[in-house]
Amino acid sequence: MLGLQEISDRLEIQQLITDYSTAVDTREFERLLDIFTPDAIIDYSAVGGTVGTPSEVVPWLRENLAIFSDYFHLVGNHSIVVDGDTATATSTCFNPMVFADTAPQAMMIVGVWYHDTFVRTQDVWRMSGRVEQKSFMHSI
Repeated sequence: MLGLQEISDRLEIQQLITDYSTAVDTREFERLLDIFTPDAIIDYSAVGGTVGTPSEVVPWLRENLAIFSDYFHLVGNHSIVVDGDTATATSTCFNPMVFADTAPQAMMIVGVWYHDTFVRTQDVWRMSGRVEQKSFMHSI
């Protein structure tokens, strides 16, 4: 049976995963600086993206996601393991992305697994790393 602390930790970690998706989907990329630790490594290379710290990734996201008029992250199937003040999680993500300025509107469908690491800092959980693992990527 899970104790109250582990239940709380898991819910806080799941909220961080949701907060990441919401920040990207609403194009409020600067919010990622509060979600990740400053030295976190974010690795989007599996889908042709960049690798870097949050301060390096935020400008890259802003520039590269501008080619899409609409997109969202549907994230679930969280497998979270808490170990004291650190944790890991693997989540699935379905990410449809509509290209801007195409007629008819073209779309890319992306499926990835997020492999995340977390650390508790001053009693607050932060993401300390994210690696995308590609499942599929199709243009339609």
